[in-house]
Order: sequence, then structure tokens, then C-alpha cells
Amino acid sequence: MSEWKAKRFWKEAAVDETAEGFGISLDGRPVKTPAKRSLIAPTRHFAERIANEWNAQGEVIDPGAMPFTRSANAALDKVAVQQDEVADMLAAYGDSDLLCYRAEYPERLVARQSAQWDPILDRAAGVFGTRLQTRAGVMHVPQEPEALARLTEKTRKMSAFELAGFHDLVSLSGSLILGFAATHDFLSPKAIWDISRLDEIWQAEEWGSDEEAEAAAAVKEAAFVHAKQVFELSRD
Repeated sequence: MSEWKAKRFWKEAAVDETAEGFGISLDGRPVKTPAKRSLIAPTRHFAERIANEWNAQGEVIDPGAMPFTRSANAALDKVAVQQDEVADMLAAYGDSDLLCYRAEYPERLVARQSAQWDPILDRAAGVFGTRLQTRAGVMHVPQEPEALARLTEKTRKMSAFELAGFHDLVSLSGSLILGFAATHDFLSPKAIWDISRLDEIWQAEEWGSDEEAEAAAAVKEAAFVHAKQVFELSRD
């Protein structure tokens, strides 16, 4: 039997302003999330991205070509229903932040980590009033509770849609601080992504690149850039 595929059933997707935000309708019928909540975006620009995805669909619906719709669904169905828990989970990345665990050798890698990671930690300290401490090696050493509490306060102030984007910025990079660096425009998303891959890039330079690994990294980079867009479109 051939796999069943959903067919396009609408002519036009449009943005509808509501009391709660900006909804999307298909030929006048409101779009719902998978959990049957009204798909309401926080800004018109976000809603327009969603409507454009629906309008760009061909005869057969391709969910893979609808990243902003997926992000909105995640914000409403997954984040909004447990917002504090998601905020705390993301803040917890700071206790084992990628930028804080440094190689002990070789010296060139140690120097490169310091050159790329220390300025980000220093700038974050200036913005948030607290600096996470670095460690040599991979053994976990807890950060100061006061520092983590201050960063948790920042994540808890984010909306559900902002957290949906921030979740991927943090989880893809492995760093709470790099997630904040992206949302505060310390550097371009591309530059921040490359900083998160410093160790992998160094290994490729030393031993040669792996095509499969590089392809996987490219997919994650695209998702990281998308997450930054989700965060920005949630607040403009």
C-alpha cells in the first residue's frame, strides 16, 4: 500500500488580528495546533511567516517546509503549558555550560578556546551581572547558585514563543551563554554557531573532516539560525 499523504484543501491562508494576537485562517477557517489550540502568533510578522508557509504548499502538504508553523505549535502545545519548567530547564544548562569546560592540552586548543570563549563569558557578565567560572577538564564542578539564579530570572521573563526559540539556541549549541549571546546580538548567528563547534572544527583541522558529520552540522546550523528568527519574530 502506498503511504497516505495529506492533500492541500484550501485556496488561501491569511492573517487575522485577534484580541490575543495574530491568527491564521485557511479560506476563513482558523488554523489549530495539533493539540487543538488556536494557532495565535504574538506578532504580525510571525503570523505572516506562517501564512506564507501554508500558501507555498503544493498539492501535497510537506510539513518539513513549514518550520515557523512547527515552532508556533511547539510554543503553544509544549512550552506554554509548562513555561516555568522549560525556563528552569534551559537555565540549568548554565551549570555545565559548554564555554566553561576547557581542554587541558594541546596548548593550541587551550589558547583557541580562551580566545573565542572568554570574550563571550566576559560580555555576558557585563550584560547579566554575573560570570560563569571556567574549569579544566570534563569533570562537573557546580557553578555558584547565585549566578544560576540570576540567569534563571532572565529565562523566566521570556514569553512562551521566545522560549521556543531560545530552547533550540541553547540545546543546539550546548550553551546557555551562547543562547543569550544570540538573543542579545553579541555576534551573528553564524559566528555564534561556529564558536559552539570550536572543538569539532579543531578536530577536523587536525584529522580531516567527515562528510556525514559536516552534513549533520549544516542541518543543525540551519535550525540554529531559524531559532534566532523565531526569537526575534516573537517580540518585534
